[in-house]
Amino acid sequence: MGLKQIDYGSTDYQKMVELRKQILRQPLGLSFTEEELENEKGEILIAAFDEEVIMGCCVLTRIDNETLRLRQMAVLDTVQGKGIGASIMGFAENIARDKGYRFMIMHARNTAIGFYEKFGYKPKGIEFVEVNLPHHVMEKELE
Repeated sequence: MGLKQIDYGSTDYQKMVELRKQILRQPLGLSFTEEELENEKGEILIAAFDEEVIMGCCVLTRIDNETLRLRQMAVLDTVQGKGIGASIMGFAENIARDKGYRFMIMHARNTAIGFYEKFGYKPKGIEFVEVNLPHHVMEKELE
């Protein structure tokens, strides 16, 4: 498995959108709007591949000079629990540090809080609903 930063609009990006649609959106009866995808042009796009098959991905969005927001984290159903999510997290944090960011935040689905806590993220504030599911903001200071 290899991790890499991918380009918006590329073939790899199309695979990333399909994976996110399959894992994060379709189970909720949702899809992406053209505007949502258009807004990803300046984002940091990360994907894990086994040969040409996308295994997982995430998007990093700049909040301010010190903070990135991790979002759209998805791992292919058939390989969940095999360390791919952990590898993506480590890769994303390294990119954030290399670019000088001090904090990483996310809107974590309540079902994923335990996963992110393993990497030192802490829930912050009260529960809220996003895409029809309960979420919490989670935050970590990057060393």
